[in-house]
Amino acid sequence: MEFIQEENKIYLNDENNHMLAVVTFPKLQDNMVNIDHTFVDPSLRGQGVAGKLMEAAVAYFRSNGLKAKPTCSYAVKWFSEHPEYNDVLM
Repeated sequence: MEFIQEENKIYLNDENNHMLAVVTFPKLQDNMVNIDHTFVDPSLRGQGVAGKLMEAAVAYFRSNGLKAKPTCSYAVKWFSEHPEYNDVLM
């Protein structure tokens, strides 16, 4: 599974270029983003894909010196269950 990273999102497409999973994080300020949306296609649910997206997002934030404010309900819950990643939170 290879995620595609762009400035404000990380996602996974299938072989037909249809989006199967995504986490979006638009900028709030220069070094702050808002994790506002996560989506995983029903065909991939229950396989840990959303968690892998969040881990990829945290790695992206760390490597780019960003802090995050999770407003998406999945992201809020995920960070509450994974305090080891709280260093990227605002």
